[in-house]
Amino acid sequence: MSAPLTFTGKVVVVTGAGGGLGREYALAFGERGASVVVNDLGGDIKGGGKSSAAADKVVEEIKSKGGKAVANYDSVEDGEKVIQTALDAFGRIVLVSFISDLIHRVHLRGSFMVTRAAWNHMKNQKFGRIIMTSSAAGIYGNFGQANYSAAKLGLVGLANTLAIEGQKNNIHCNTIAPMAGSRLTQTVMPQDLSESLKAEYVAPLVLWLSHDQCQENGGLFEVGAGWIGKLRWERSQGCIVRQKNQAMSPEAVRDQWDHICDFTNATKPSTINGSLATLVEVLSRVETEEGVAPNPARGAAGAPAAPSPDPAVGRRLPEMTFSYSHMQCILYALGVGMSTRENDHLKFLYEGHEDFCVLPTFGVIPSLGSLMDGGLGSLPGLNIDFTRLLHGEQYLEVFKPLPTSGTLTSQATIADVLDKGSGAVILLDVHTYSGKELLCYNQFSLFIVGAGGFGGRRTSDKAVSPVAPPKRDPDVVVTDATTRDQAALYRLSGDWNPLHIDPSFAAMGGFKAPILHGLCSFGFAARHVLKQYADNDVSRFKSIKVRFVKPVLPGQSLQTEMWKEGNRVHIECKVKETGAVVLSGAYVDLHATTGDAPHGLPEVDALKSELVFAEIGRRIKDLGAEMVKKVNAVFGWEITKGGNTVAQWTIDLKTGNGALHQGPYSGKPDVTFTVSDEDFMAVAQGQLNPQKVGWGQELESAETAVTVSLPNT
Repeated sequence: MSAPLTFTGKVVVVTGAGGGLGREYALAFGERGASVVVNDLGGDIKGGGKSSAAADKVVEEIKSKGGKAVANYDSVEDGEKVIQTALDAFGRIVLVSFISDLIHRVHLRGSFMVTRAAWNHMKNQKFGRIIMTSSAAGIYGNFGQANYSAAKLGLVGLANTLAIEGQKNNIHCNTIAPMAGSRLTQTVMPQDLSESLKAEYVAPLVLWLSHDQCQENGGLFEVGAGWIGKLRWERSQGCIVRQKNQAMSPEAVRDQWDHICDFTNATKPSTINGSLATLVEVLSRVETEEGVAPNPARGAAGAPAAPSPDPAVGRRLPEMTFSYSHMQCILYALGVGMSTRENDHLKFLYEGHEDFCVLPTFGVIPSLGSLMDGGLGSLPGLNIDFTRLLHGEQYLEVFKPLPTSGTLTSQATIADVLDKGSGAVILLDVHTYSGKELLCYNQFSLFIVGAGGFGGRRTSDKAVSPVAPPKRDPDVVVTDATTRDQAALYRLSGDWNPLHIDPSFAAMGGFKAPILHGLCSFGFAARHVLKQYADNDVSRFKSIKVRFVKPVLPGQSLQTEMWKEGNRVHIECKVKETGAVVLSGAYVDLHATTGDAPHGLPEVDALKSELVFAEIGRRIKDLGAEMVKKVNAVFGWEITKGGNTVAQWTIDLKTGNGALHQGPYSGKPDVTFTVSDEDFMAVAQGQLNPQKVGWGQELESAETAVTVSLPNT
């Protein structure tokens, strides 16, 4: 059985505590060890008169049971006096619960005044709990209670803002809408019903929300008769009812009214950022689309229809350009934890070093523009709410060491959209070029919370999958401390999300402090492997895959566990202080060199075929749609050396605009070829007849797959 909740050492101010709900709260807090300030003006139902009798009686009840309490008879409009009573009697204030029977002057302004008086005391002690009391009349409205309803809903808005502002100082504010008998409900509720809705059925919720174990913040709850329910906002997908450079008309609103009010696939915004993100997306769509846009969750005739991502798959985003100098390279290295304290870090930090070079994971930076500024939200069928976007996984492959300065272009394509039930996964492929030369390839796996359930596929053969580490102790463990300013430094490389710098924004996301970028942890882990197994030789780095699991707080230490198997180094990254896994299913592939061959296989040098496949990727980018139309097949390639398979590739010229993947095809390829590294290069260059390498019946397909994709070099 769980331990009982106590409030020993806590000081509670309950306003309107002379009777009804307030009295019940005060007695309950007193019974559980709190020191209670019982505030009640002692007026009548219309706000007239003043008496100390009600407050004094409750104080005596608390004291008779061994509790501590003092009375206060001031109006809540004199909030400073109410709070001063607590400070004089008990020396501090940690909890405030508002119960009052008057209307605007007390309900709304009084709550504000008392909160303002208590706020700085709560901030200084880094703890506070505030409970506002609204009502069903405020939430839903009620005949004959216009002034009361307005004041009560005003309390909800006040509480929501206090919850946001107080989060960083451990001050939580929640609102309850109790259904219980009181002086005001006597005029609108039958007597027998009023008597059956006892205040004692509300007090337990107030005590829980006030306890330091409760982390609820910004919630709104209806409560009564032993039942508790939480409320939230719901919003329809809505409808754009204007066109670019044209006036908006009431007729357009009328004609789309059913769409505007359709709650099929409704969203549930919880922050003002969710509201603003929708408007930003609308502005983008107005600029890029023609005509009035109906709710995408409905069919042409207005019947509900599941969202379809099909129009988005294979679509290219606008090409993005990224110019940089040695300064961005150095800033990135500092952002992922490199330091002049380590002599072997200097070549990444000093442009005058004879071996000055760029960390391979800098390859994610040019591609970020495609994610942040590339128009992802404007593609048909996606309807992304960016406030619900999570970065799930990342794959980076580097085809040659990145230059230390230059201008790069990135071309992004929606590789696939998957239905995971609780959300949708968007696979965004980004190829980055220097001129016409492919430098690197990124695959972002983006999870959109709540966007699933549209009946799509759960898996994709285009996804680069994570791989579990071996079931043995790691070969090497490296621990590296991040600094308090790690996120502030890393964001200068281009990820400006305020989640990583602004405490208030982080609080709205449910974090107690700004968190480290996932791609920063990604950079830490990659350089650990690069140093441990490649002596910081960037030409050895081939690719990295990670799944992001949990956040890291700047200042915590990252612990990277490594298992080496052939040219692949499996990694798992944890927070040392908590043991929480940060990166899972992760690995780094290195180019082979002397001494790196798997057990039982000959040593393998860098493969010539890798350059060929890099060129295939470039050709698919330029001519993919045409090639898919002409070939319509998936080809698997097994590259051998010394009679052993050393690499696998997939050329997909069957779906979308075509794609190149390193690794085996998840399904069954139409044709699979096994060929040595040397023979593959010779065939690709037209120096060797494919029949001589045993391609037999697949000759025509094999020639097509290579020659359509490659120049005659």
